[in-house]
Parts: sequence; C-alpha cells; structure tokens
Amino acid sequence: QVQLVESGGGLVQAGGSLRLSCAASGSIFSIKNMAWYRQAPGKQRELVAAIGSGGNADYADSVKGRFTISRDNAKNTVYLQMDSLKPEDTAVYRCYAKIVRSGFLRYENDYWGQGTQVTVSS
Repeated sequence: QVQLVESGGGLVQAGGSLRLSCAASGSIFSIKNMAWYRQAPGKQRELVAAIGSGGNADYADSVKGRFTISRDNAKNTVYLQMDSLKPEDTAVYRCYAKIVRSGFLRYENDYWGQGTQVTVSS
C-alpha cells in the first residue's frame, strides 16, 4: 500500500507565500516523476510544476518565477514553495507521483494525494 499525504494549504493574502508538502509512504522501491496539479472551481485540472528523480523541474507559464518545486528523495517528499500568490492561484492542489513499488515484480503505478485547498484573498 502506498499513500501520498499533503499538508500546508490555507488562506493567504495576495502577495503572500505558502509551502505545500507531500510525503509518500508505504511499500516504495523508488519514485520517478513527482508533480503538483491544481483545479479551480469550474476549470480543468492544470499541471503546476513537475520534477524528475534527478531534480530537473518544469513549470506552468502562469507560475514561472513565483513557484518552486523541490524534492527530498531521502524523505520521499515533494514540496511546492509558492510566493507572490495571486487570487487566481486559488484552487485545490494535489500532488502526484509515479512510484515503483517494492517487491519481486516492482510494479509501477500513479498515485495521487487527497488535495489541499489554497485560497488567496485580494
């Protein structure tokens, strides 16, 4: 069994900062890509940022220069540092990870966190 547990969401004023964390636990052999997605009411899910196992990162144009994704492979954790937040960043943020499970067969599966609300007031 593998779980992703997120933390760090909340309410912040425009221009403020938040840091999201997502920790993976369970029968994990290795973690490949990790990412953060978000979905605002009435909108499609959007990829915010992604990071490979080697640390290479990519960002949506809307967050470049404001958000930073990082990971701690020893802790199986991915972070999203969000600075200069705007009201349009308001959404439910969910983490994603492609995980190779431990065991003889080493199955690879996609896993999602439960989501954490980020609300930015103007």
